[in-house]
Amino acid sequence: MMSEQETASDSGPAPSGRPKAGDRRRARALALQALYHRHFSKSPINAIEAEFMVDNDMSKVDSAFFRDLLRGVHREQGDLDKLIEPLLDRALSEVDPIELAIVRMGTYELKNRIDVPYRVVINEGIELAKRFGGTEGHKFVNSLLDKLSQRLRLAETRARRD
Repeated sequence: MMSEQETASDSGPAPSGRPKAGDRRRARALALQALYHRHFSKSPINAIEAEFMVDNDMSKVDSAFFRDLLRGVHREQGDLDKLIEPLLDRALSEVDPIELAIVRMGTYELKNRIDVPYRVVINEGIELAKRFGGTEGHKFVNSLLDKLSQRLRLAETRARRD
């Protein structure tokens, strides 16, 4: 079976019926943009979700994954921040909003989406940071998600090292 990253250039449902990596990659990018929008607008999450579903071509997006990320990160933001804060070298409020949204999404996936390998979560976070974040933002995201993966996916990371 191919991993999520190995099918990254494909779109549409995979033969197994699961969405392909490209569909999830686009879902992550849209969820990031929606969370960033929420950070500044404070609009209700349902309104933001509806706006993004209408304004974007969702035919090549895993829309269920988009909804899960958007709603899950919003719903669990306080818990996610409690996991992230001890690893920061500055106040949460001083973290770039894009990088914070990426780390929250990655933390949510590490915590709740065990169907996604931790290495995929980290790599997708890095790619989002390179695309949307500041010049060195991908290093920050990589460092935090790596540390979080060792806490939230101990068995998986340990098995990878052995």
